[in-house]
Amino acid sequence: MNSDFVIAMHSLVLLANLPDHMANSETIAENVCTNPVRIRKVMSILRKEGYVKTKEGIGGGYLLNCDPEKTTMSEVYLAISSGSLKPNWCTGDPEKECVISSNTQSVMDEIFIEAEQHMQAYLSQATISGVLKRIKCLE
Repeated sequence: MNSDFVIAMHSLVLLANLPDHMANSETIAENVCTNPVRIRKVMSILRKEGYVKTKEGIGGGYLLNCDPEKTTMSEVYLAISSGSLKPNWCTGDPEKECVISSNTQSVMDEIFIEAEQHMQAYLSQATISGVLKRIKCLE
């Protein structure tokens, strides 16, 4: 799992909580505690996927463009981080005669694919609004 997913969820929950559902990258970055450039990178993906839209000019920013009651964490994960459970580095060598070296990576790939499917099923039960409600329960 990469941090872009957490940044995306934090940003969407923040927008859902704001009265006008809008904020600029500096405001979001201050709330997320990261750099506005990083926010713009993540928000660019969310905009491309239709979760936010932008308002240009003075007073502009990112506007929530999805229903927080219906948009699931799984949908956001698929847009931002799909496949991120699988490590980038491959172990072993499929050309070696050793059964361990030649087959470990394919078995590990299957395990990570299954784990991601289970995680997506779990995340599909939580919406942006649901996350916001859980946060507000901590007040």
